[in-house]
Amino acid sequence: MEPEGSGGGGGGSAGLMQQILSLKLVPQMWYGVFLWALVSSVFFHVPAGLLALFTLRHHKYGRFMSVSILLMGIVGPITAGILTSAAIAGVYRAAGKEMIPFEALTLGTGQTFCVVVVSFSRVLATL
Repeated sequence: MEPEGSGGGGGGSAGLMQQILSLKLVPQMWYGVFLWALVSSVFFHVPAGLLALFTLRHHKYGRFMSVSILLMGIVGPITAGILTSAAIAGVYRAAGKEMIPFEALTLGTGQTFCVVVVSFSRVLATL
């Protein structure tokens, strides 16, 4: 991070990225949770996308739902998964704890499990 008054302009997003990377969360904690979230999400969404493609292959517009399911399984963990994984790693760093690989596995797959539960429940439809 830059000291106050150093006047380092560089743009807002570049400065924010510099601050995030200076927390030294990568690669062990942040990256491990993120990779497990991505792998477990792809593990759930690829079969769902293939099933949608198989069952809706003759439908005029329904076949494109499989593409959106596959994109959601990849884009979702890349965008939201990065933020939540960094937040989890930040809590571990602030607590001064080390994260073992099994914890990264549990937290990463837990993120995907929460997304699957919310997707299958009708909570979002009631909002």
